[in-house]
Amino acid sequence: MRIDVLVAEIGSTTTVINAFNGIGSPCPKFVGQGQAPTSVLEGDVTIGLKGALEDLKTNLKVVELTYSEMLATSSAAGGLRMTVHGLVYDMTVRAAKEAALGAGGIIKMVTAGKLRRTDLKNIREINPNIILIAGGVDYGERETALYNMEQVVSLNLDVPIIYAGNIENQEEVTEICDEAGVKLYLVDNVYPKVDVLNIEPTRRVIQSVFEEHIIHAPGMSTVREMVTGPIIPTPGAVMEAAKLLKNDLGDLVIFDVGGATTDIHSVTEGSEEINKMLISPEPYAKRTVEGDLGVFVNFMHIVDKIGLKELKEEFPNIEQLTKHVKPLPETEEEIEFIERLTKEAVLTSLDRHAGTIRYIYGPTGKKTIAEGKDLTNIKYIIGTGGALTRLPRRISILRSVLEMKRGLKLYPGNDAKVLIDNDYIFASLGVLSKKYPKDALKLMKKSLYKNQ
Repeated sequence: MRIDVLVAEIGSTTTVINAFNGIGSPCPKFVGQGQAPTSVLEGDVTIGLKGALEDLKTNLKVVELTYSEMLATSSAAGGLRMTVHGLVYDMTVRAAKEAALGAGGIIKMVTAGKLRRTDLKNIREINPNIILIAGGVDYGERETALYNMEQVVSLNLDVPIIYAGNIENQEEVTEICDEAGVKLYLVDNVYPKVDVLNIEPTRRVIQSVFEEHIIHAPGMSTVREMVTGPIIPTPGAVMEAAKLLKNDLGDLVIFDVGGATTDIHSVTEGSEEINKMLISPEPYAKRTVEGDLGVFVNFMHIVDKIGLKELKEEFPNIEQLTKHVKPLPETEEEIEFIERLTKEAVLTSLDRHAGTIRYIYGPTGKKTIAEGKDLTNIKYIIGTGGALTRLPRRISILRSVLEMKRGLKLYPGNDAKVLIDNDYIFASLGVLSKKYPKDALKLMKKSLYKNQ
């Protein structure tokens, strides 16, 4: 059997391969899926890739399978570990952090101001895949970013550095890195003027650097033997899918509840009314990652948040359930328990992602301001990831978002529609969209409206 495009999602524990035919035609089609354990620890990721291919052949009931192209997303080998360093936390640091998260980065460290000795020690211990240095608006403060660059270079780490700060520093930054033999990527300032975010150029460069350097990660050196197209971080691929879909459907938010984390991707400019009240700018496309809201690896964080006493009222057998949580629940009781945890993960992550209205009082009286991401214009609430594509009550879980008490929070309105990535292919379609955006969009909509 001949496949037009295969997309591999190389995860920390599992490698999934999705097959697509009819790419370039009016009717692209999702053909099937295969999976196998990821083989990073064996020193050769292609073992897992080949295993997923064999599983795909079994599922398709074919003996031979060839393909024209293979693309990939990856969160293997620890994903895209980054450290981010800027000048003022609520300005350049925050802008750089948003760029890193939107590109799919796992941010291990964030600093504001000049790096200290303990900061440098932490950077060395983290051993990031990429270091992002920002600081200063264009033609503003210069010293901090230059100092931080000198300090990072002195660590002698074999790590690429992205500089996205005051453009007046670019020539000197280049000289520092050239002298030290450090790979440097220059990009436009993420915060060129006060209250102006410019994070898309940095996002694109981060993904490009990731693709260039991921093959050097343990177990990834042989990936190019099979993958013919781009490799981007899995969370970054979901963001690419979200941005493409927004242009067709309208403002949206995507929930991805996983075993270790819950990611939210929102793509909206917000309402004009709230934008006038914002005290600092928000990115058009925003991603937040909640590392304590996983329904397998980190499930006890959610249990503690809900409370054992409350859970015991719903699940009298709660002690046994918490002792034997499985990656894939099997019994009805286990499924209902994971659904309860998933609902809590969705509602908590939304509360952290969404902005809020605040009242401040001064000499002239009360003033209304807004902080954070405005989700009031959201038209679609979408579920992807293992939990929200496979649990029986996945739609009712997402609909619970519409029932949240708003108060001063900038939550989606009651008229937002709930959709599910039924084929669980959004990450694959995100990387597919880099080359075939029209096909990716058609396949996304097919997945969303499947069985409707």
